[in-house]
Amino acid sequence: MTVNMLNIEGLKRLDPNAPVVMLNLMRFRARSRDGNGSGWEAYLRYSAITVPMIKARGGTLLWTGEAKAVALGPQAGNDWDFVALVYYPSVSAFLDMMTSEAYEREADPHRVNGCAEHVIIATSEAYSKLKVK
Repeated sequence: MTVNMLNIEGLKRLDPNAPVVMLNLMRFRARSRDGNGSGWEAYLRYSAITVPMIKARGGTLLWTGEAKAVALGPQAGNDWDFVALVYYPSVSAFLDMMTSEAYEREADPHRVNGCAEHVIIATSEAYSKLKVK
């Protein structure tokens, strides 16, 4: 398993059966590392592959959007291009996808080619108007 910087030990400390929403923060390369279009275009190829993988594990994309400006806090290092909230029915479902051979072979190369930086933060619900059933 070679998914870049996946914090398996940190995720294993979480309840494996608890639902989780992953906050994704992405900064794209101007050009995809493989020379096939822009970083954004490589990310779109990544998304086309990963969304079915997420759905196959009972998850769903809750929200995506462009990051426009830092409204509060340090601006340096926080110039993200895109944000996504992705629901998984369990931490185990997320780990299953991220450590799968199919993800590593088919999806992750597009993520690496497109993203100069990609941070995923595991969150637990304290309050939400969004309900996933």
